[in-house]
Amino acid sequence: MSADLRSAVAANFPEVPLYEDIEIALQSDTTAIALATPAPSHYQLALKALQVGKDVFVEKPMTLKTAEARHLAEYADAHDRILMVGHLLLYQPAISWMRDYLASGKAGKVFHVSAYRTKLGKVRREENVWWSFAPHDVSVVLDLLENPTLQCVKASGHDILQKNVADHVYVDLEFTDGQSAHIHASWYSPQVRRSTVVLAEKQMLVYDEVAQTVTVHEKTIDQQLNNQDHGSYVVEVAAAEPLKLECQHFLHCLATRQRPKSDGWNGFAVVEVLEKAQEAMDA
Repeated sequence: MSADLRSAVAANFPEVPLYEDIEIALQSDTTAIALATPAPSHYQLALKALQVGKDVFVEKPMTLKTAEARHLAEYADAHDRILMVGHLLLYQPAISWMRDYLASGKAGKVFHVSAYRTKLGKVRREENVWWSFAPHDVSVVLDLLENPTLQCVKASGHDILQKNVADHVYVDLEFTDGQSAHIHASWYSPQVRRSTVVLAEKQMLVYDEVAQTVTVHEKTIDQQLNNQDHGSYVVEVAAAEPLKLECQHFLHCLATRQRPKSDGWNGFAVVEVLEKAQEAMDA
């Protein structure tokens, strides 16, 4: 933490202990630690914290390699430690509503999920837009499809501003049960688009993250390939801050030793998709 940031925290939260060195923090009597550091440092810092007996919250992506993500998840389980990953959208009330609604079967079998995250955003040198933007959407896709088994990944990335740093990424995922997903991420776009579209057997759902609305479309195509359109309606979803809900969930898990919704294995599944898509782009 920078000196300026420590000063700001000290002024606003004088009861919070501050440390200039993470090694000192790791040896303190604090029982849990939250890591909001550059992604390349996540694995080593999270492992150190787990090894000294801390519970850990780590921001997305949990690691940059699937093998490292697996190691953290296995270590946490073996040593009865809480390991939670900052997949913020899983705590978004609209996503929670969609998950429960799809699980109820009212929309029928889910065929496909598309996710779009584009804007004129902060461009990074150390990671491409896929690793920067897509962890959110990968976590949502896997959640809405009830954690399917990945079968095939196709991906293309386009470098516009810097060599070997993709600014536009298109990824298609296929799963063993026949379901599929598409993710488009871009930080070089004139339009702000953050949305999730679900195509199911009886209905279609659209979550507009910007407007914070979920629309259920009573639309489908029947077995005779005829269009069936019975209109749409907007769902009233309770307003709540997902970051606050995420933090409350972590505290609850610390107190009850309950496994987090976005646990280490959830982090592993997301990193697996991220890494396989990167490999497909590099091929």
